Amino acid sequence: MTQAVRQPRGLRALLNSDGKSHPVENTFTAATVVLGALAAVSSLWTGLHLLTSWSGLLGILTGAWGQFISATTGERFLLIIGLGASAFGFFLGMAHGGLFGGVIG
Repeated sequence: MTQAVRQPRGLRALLNSDGKSHPVENTFTAATVVLGALAAVSSLWTGLHLLTSWSGLLGILTGAWGQFISATTGERFLLIIGLGASAFGFFLGMAHGGLFGGVIG
């Protein structure tokens, strides 16, 4: 009798769609998504421009490196989402005061 093949579901299946484990690539993906969410949410308050701009910049850098080393389409998909949120937060943070606004100069 033929056995049914179970397809793995969830975030782990999306990130490791080739069946191999990618701990470094998945870490960069998670960091980019978290930093992008932090940058996008903190951009709602103009007084948090230091947090917004720095988390956005770090999210852009980790997302760019994550794209460079990514192995699966799922990783690239989440990296683009995180990169977009990071860039959005970074640009609003720069518009509200920048990386060093009020601290230096």
